[in-house]
Parts: sequence; structure tokens; C-alpha cells
Amino acid sequence: MIIVLFLVLCGLFLWVFRGSYNVFDSGFADLTNFFLLSPWVFLFLIPAVTMKSFSEERKLGTLELLLIKPIGTLQMVLGKFWGAFVLCVLAVLPTIIYVFTISDLGITVANYDLGVILGSYFGLLFLMATYTSIGVFSSSLSENQILAFILALVLCFTVFYGFEAVATLIEDGNTQNLMKSFGAKAHFESIARGIIDTRDITYFLSLTLLFIHLTNHSLKKLTK
Repeated sequence: MIIVLFLVLCGLFLWVFRGSYNVFDSGFADLTNFFLLSPWVFLFLIPAVTMKSFSEERKLGTLELLLIKPIGTLQMVLGKFWGAFVLCVLAVLPTIIYVFTISDLGITVANYDLGVILGSYFGLLFLMATYTSIGVFSSSLSENQILAFILALVLCFTVFYGFEAVATLIEDGNTQNLMKSFGAKAHFESIARGIIDTRDITYFLSLTLLFIHLTNHSLKKLTK
């Protein structure tokens, strides 16, 4: 259902609904609009995927059964993380057909920047990993799935756009750029240009590992 919902939403906004995300309305045969839209779609879908990760286990009382298994809490967290992340990757894979579509739509066939497209997909994968780690962490804090969803949604929004929103209130250019650098949107857009910068990769990996560590710590507190 999540995969179908993602593909339907992206397909409608890119090819059917008139608006700023519509490829035909933009007049350019590229996937820029898709990579502008996807982070916002996943902002809702990934919290929906991860909200049951630990919340349902706690509500049904099966978390205790998992905790007494001969596996560490970190292994359990990684299992939940990779399960949700792989599902999101499977949702993105069919969108590769968009590359062939825009290739045929251009005045010159296959006249697209492959480096930018690959960079954008890499950036999207890193962003999805960060969203997933936040969602799993939120799910470990409460047995209420709706609360876990809302918390994950708020945290993902803050990480992705919150710092850039605050930056718009700052007049000093240097301080504004510094504030933007704390947000995931700036790093995602940097990778989407086709330039793989170690600073951007380090940012996403650090955030992902941080929330995985916080999830592990949250579960360990439950065992005490």
C-alpha cells in the first residue's frame, strides 16, 4: 500500500495535476520536480511505515518477548530500521522509468544530465535513511502509534525544513547560510547537483546513526 501510494502521488503530481510540479507545465525534460516533491511525500509516508515498529510491540506486550531473545537491542533496532528502509527503496525503484520518459520527451533524445540524476537519487536514499531512523526512534518512545507518527512527522519536518525556515528570519547572510547548513534540505540539494561531497554524506550518516543510537538507548531503558 505504501509503495502504491507513493507511486500514485508522485505520478499524479508530476504528470496529471496542473501545477508547479507538473513536468509538462515546467517546460523542461528533467526530473527536478520529482526530487523536489519526493522529500515532502516521504515526510508523511516514512513516519506511517515506521510508526508501528516498536509502538505495536509495546502495545501488544510482545516487546518483552523480543528483549529476552538472544539478540542485542542494537540488532533489533537495525532489523526494524533496515526493514522499513528497504521498503522505501522498493518504492523508489519503479521511478527509474521516469528517466526513460524524460529522455524521450526532450527535443534531443537522451539529452539529460546523468550525474545530476544519480546524485539526486543518492541524496534521496540518504534522506530516506535519516527519515527512517527518526521514525523508528519515535516509535520506541510510545505505545501509541498515532503519537509516534506525529512525533516522527514533526522531527522529520524540523530536520528537513525547520532550520531553513528559521534562516529566512535572519538578515545576516553568513549566519543565514550557517543556519541552513544544519538542515537536511541544504545537504540534499547539494548532493542533487551531482556533486558528492563528504560533508553532505557525513551529515546524513551522522544523523542516521544518532537516532539509531537514541533508539537503542530508549529500548535499553525499558529493560531496566
